[in-house]
Amino acid sequence: MTTDLTEITVIGGDKTGLIARVTTLLFERGINIEDLDQAVRDGLFRMSMRVDTEEMTCDPDELRSALLELGRELGVDIQVRFPSDRETQRIAVCVTKESHCLEGLMEAADGGDLDVEIAAVISNRGTLRHLVEPTDIPFYDIGDGKGSPDEDRMLDILAEHDIDLIVLARYMRILGPKIVFRYEDRIINIHPSLLPAFPGAAAYRQAKEEGVRIGGVTAHYVTTDLDQGPIITQRAFDIPDDAAIDDIKARGQPLEVEALLEAVDLHTDDAVAVHRGRTSLRDGADSGEYQLGLPETAQEENPTQPVDAALDRGDAPNAADD
Repeated sequence: MTTDLTEITVIGGDKTGLIARVTTLLFERGINIEDLDQAVRDGLFRMSMRVDTEEMTCDPDELRSALLELGRELGVDIQVRFPSDRETQRIAVCVTKESHCLEGLMEAADGGDLDVEIAAVISNRGTLRHLVEPTDIPFYDIGDGKGSPDEDRMLDILAEHDIDLIVLARYMRILGPKIVFRYEDRIINIHPSLLPAFPGAAAYRQAKEEGVRIGGVTAHYVTTDLDQGPIITQRAFDIPDDAAIDDIKARGQPLEVEALLEAVDLHTDDAVAVHRGRTSLRDGADSGEYQLGLPETAQEENPTQPVDAALDRGDAPNAADD
C-alpha cells in the first residue's frame, strides 16, 4: 500500500503568521492540504502536513525552492518529501548495547523482508560497532564516553543521510524534543512491556516484581512523553512463577524483534495512521497481512460465552460500565 500524498514539515521558532505564510504559498500553487497538525513545545514550533500535489501548478523542484526560500525568510526549516522520494525508505537505527533488535533489522533489510535501506546506525556507545563494520552501513558513536549523546550531531547525521524513519532498537536514552518534533510520527521505539503498563526503565524487572502472569512488548511511535506514544503493535507471553529476570528477557526479546519489524513494515507500507494519540489501519490496508496483537491461534482460545444479556439483545451497554 502506498500513498500519493506529499509530506511537508516545518520546524523552528514560533512566529505570528507562520502557518498562514506556508499555507498561502501552497494555495497559490494549486496544492490541497489533506491533513495538518501543529504544536509548540518549549518555544519550538512544529507543523506537519500531508498535501495533494497532483494538480499543483509548478514542478517539484520549483516547490522545494520556493519553500526553502520561504523557510530562510522566516528562519525555519522546511522539508518536503514527495511520494517518489520514498520508494525505498531510508532508516536510521539507534542502539546502545543490546544487539537482538539491530540484528533482526539488518537481517530483514538484507533479505528483503523489509523494503528499507538502513542508511545509518547511530549509538550512544561503541559496543555494537563490530556488528555493523563488516557491512557498508556507516556506524556513528555520538556518545561522550559515559553514554550521553550529542543530539546536534545526531540531527546532522539524520539530515546528511536524508532519513525517512528513525528506529530505536533498544536505544537506552530519551530523545530530546528537537529531534522528536522534527521527526513526529517518524520515530518507532520498542519497549519491553505491554504499554501503558511498566513504562520507563527495567520493564521486565517491573513485571517480575509486580507478579504479573502475562508479560509483553510494544512497538510505538515516540512522543515527548516517555513511553506514551501511539501504540502500533504488541506481543504477549506467559511469565512462570519461578521465572528469573533473564528468563523473562529470553522470552521477550524474540518478540521485541517481531513486533518492531512489523511496526516498521506497517509504517513503510503507509498502512497505519495516527489520530488523536491512537493508530489505526488506513483504508485499503489488508489487516490480514499483519498480526498487530495476539496470533489467530491464541484468539481462537478466547471464550466467547457468556456475554452480557443486553449485548445479546443488541441494546446499548450500561453507561456506568464504560
